[in-house]
Amino acid sequence: MDELYREYAKVVYRFVFTLCGNQHIAEDLTQETFLQAYKSIESYNGTCKMSVWLCQIAKHLWYQYLQKNRREIVTDIRDEYYGAMENSTESEVFSHYGMKEILKGMQRLPVQMREVMYLRLTGDLSYKEIGEILGRSENWARVNYYRGKELLWRELRENE
Repeated sequence: MDELYREYAKVVYRFVFTLCGNQHIAEDLTQETFLQAYKSIESYNGTCKMSVWLCQIAKHLWYQYLQKNRREIVTDIRDEYYGAMENSTESEVFSHYGMKEILKGMQRLPVQMREVMYLRLTGDLSYKEIGEILGRSENWARVNYYRGKELLWRELRENE
């Protein structure tokens, strides 16, 4: 299990952080994800990547957290995003605009579109992996990313 944690902890943390936007909650849910994975490792059947399976557990834990706390989590812009974005192709395109404006604009996107964009930009996941995590197809993830990017560009240009 230590080996699993070392290999996938960053992926799970980034995924959870994209959902909640809070470092402490993301850390707690990441730990809880690996605890749940340890308890149910025999249910992993290998039909998807281990990272996808772990992110599915994390997503369910996030939904449970929201239900339990019965409040909306407001995403703060944190320095982790800057490091996660610095090597992506999209970061070069977005460099014209401030990261803070881009992330604020992403918060106004529809929830599923925002999830796809966060997973792609900060989680460094493929469209196929995003589709698997969100229970959709690869094409659905690709289309939602494209549409989200178009909406974001339109909004950023209007606000200039």
